Amino acid sequence: MGVPFEWSYVFEYFVKLLPSVRISLVIVVCSLAFGLIVGLVVALPRMYRVPGLQRVSQVYVSFFRGTPILIQLFLFYYGMPEVLKLVGLDVSKVPSLYFVVFAFALHIGAYASEAIRAAANAVDRGQIEAAYAVGMNGRQALRRIVMPQALGIAVPVLANLVIAMLKDTSLAFSLGTMELTGKAQTLPTLSQHFFEAYLSLAAIYFIICFALEKLFAALERRLLRYERRPVQEAKPAYGRKWLNRRLPAGLDLPKEGASS
Repeated sequence: MGVPFEWSYVFEYFVKLLPSVRISLVIVVCSLAFGLIVGLVVALPRMYRVPGLQRVSQVYVSFFRGTPILIQLFLFYYGMPEVLKLVGLDVSKVPSLYFVVFAFALHIGAYASEAIRAAANAVDRGQIEAAYAVGMNGRQALRRIVMPQALGIAVPVLANLVIAMLKDTSLAFSLGTMELTGKAQTLPTLSQHFFEAYLSLAAIYFIICFALEKLFAALERRLLRYERRPVQEAKPAYGRKWLNRRLPAGLDLPKEGASS
């Protein structure tokens, strides 16, 4: 506190923070890849009402949606090594980044499963029945008919999840992973220009989130390019056009400036 603001530190910290973006993006990409797989596996028992597995998936989703991500990080980082010791596995020397990715993958898998299930239910049932009628089995109908359309419907929800997860990666520093926010907290230790560091951090997060938002919007348009668009209604007629429609044929109103 009390240190005068200097723009030079904003640009300096901005450049120094850029290498740390890679760690944050690695967390996001790896967690999203595994999370989507987990989400699909968890969503299927609830979509097809598989006894037993349906209840397990409900408990899984309720737990990860009902507890903070920070608590989940601590549970996996401190609890998983102790549990694995019971089966003779020592993971005490495993980098914390792996625990972060694992926790985030399970966290986003819970939300992704709900997005996938809702998107799949939004697909017209008649298309699925038509797929069965032409000889497709359940797996083929799911892969060729349901999933392509469901993915396009789920893109907005998944985009929000990815952007939210990108911002939540700042919690990885609590486990010792030097990602973007962790780097921003350590850079100004000597200069004490913390405000400049956080201003640079906010600018980087904004640029990345803005780019992701545009990317997912383009992806959504591409996936839904064959969707039937609603027919635009004709605009109601006003003024002279309305009167001409009401007059008998051949009795149009005279134009402005015409002599009577």
